[in-house]
Amino acid sequence: MTSPGPLSPHAIEFVLRMGRALHRNGFSASRLERVMGRLAEKLGLPLPQIFSTPTAIYAAFGSLAGQSTHLLRVEPGSVSLGHLTQLDRVASDVLGGSVSPEAGLARLDEIEASPDPYGNTLTVIAFALTSGAVARFLGGGLREIGVGVAIGIVTGLLALLAARVKPLGDVFEPVAACAAALIAGVLSARWLPFATSTATLAGLIVLIPGFMLTIAIRELSTRHLASGTARLFAANITFLGIIFGVALGNRLALIVAGPARLAPVQPLPAWTFALSALLAGLAFTVILKAEWRDAPWVVLAGLLAVVAGRVGATALGLELGSFVGALVVGVAGNLFSRLRNRPSSVMLVPGVLMLVPGTIGFRSLSWLLDSQVVPAVETAFRMVLTAIALVAGLLFADIISPERRV
Repeated sequence: MTSPGPLSPHAIEFVLRMGRALHRNGFSASRLERVMGRLAEKLGLPLPQIFSTPTAIYAAFGSLAGQSTHLLRVEPGSVSLGHLTQLDRVASDVLGGSVSPEAGLARLDEIEASPDPYGNTLTVIAFALTSGAVARFLGGGLREIGVGVAIGIVTGLLALLAARVKPLGDVFEPVAACAAALIAGVLSARWLPFATSTATLAGLIVLIPGFMLTIAIRELSTRHLASGTARLFAANITFLGIIFGVALGNRLALIVAGPARLAPVQPLPAWTFALSALLAGLAFTVILKAEWRDAPWVVLAGLLAVVAGRVGATALGLELGSFVGALVVGVAGNLFSRLRNRPSSVMLVPGVLMLVPGTIGFRSLSWLLDSQVVPAVETAFRMVLTAIALVAGLLFADIISPERRV
């Protein structure tokens, strides 16, 4: 029997670096392992075995007796739809044979070195728009929207600072939550009464790890137990950090300005809901760093999620409405991917973000903080049911409209 030739170092490096780049930009374990396996087979790396976790990627090539084993230490990153689109092009070109692994490595260098396409100012504006839109989704009036926008600006500025200052980055969520609760409490006590919890939650919505929770449950559902368990606990720790920050901010606001003054929400016309969904889609284009030409698709995904989720909630109930919303978004994302030859994440991620049960989880932990155990448990069950319904919708969507293979 003829023994296989030596493994190409360029092919190994390309597969490993592509995996690291996809991991950094938000790929789930199942998709990451699938793409790396296909690349390895195409580039002549025999018997690839890939194992991905939120903090490490293991890759082995060759027979059991003579495996070439590699380990990458990685850190979970934030989703960048623009980078995912560019990485998809590189992977497709290498799989198609039009680009060599060496040229693919050079293109990976260019992608990794590319700057933020939108800059700091637009990013902060996007945080503010997202917070204002979510305040409207939560039933807030003009006062809640205004305060939510103000908190969103502060959160955006803190996010930019945390990206440059490592110690702040380690405690970013609690610090931002504390600042949000402090701002809402002081403005309510000294300025005008409003629904402080609505404004605070809207200002923090970008930080709440509902998307991470959804990925965790999807990975657990598809038997990626190590990655799913790690993400699930990471989401819970982030939730707890945010709740701690809110509790601290509320206490500081009480010391500085006295008790908050609450007031009933002044309802807004129905058309403001549609406007909020549109603005949220544009804001997600910036926050998720999508290519600007994809902005209409990002907005469309958000609108589909909101409309389908509300129709589903009317027919099946609030929690199970997420199933309908996720099903519609998943089918639309896969169709978009096949028709446009682009990654489905362009529509899938912003659509799912409009449906994730992060706000429910936040309220559940808030009840626990107030020693209201029964409503806290009930709300937590609603969060889990909503997340499971959302994941089920995405899995059913892959059956109805199979995902495009890279």
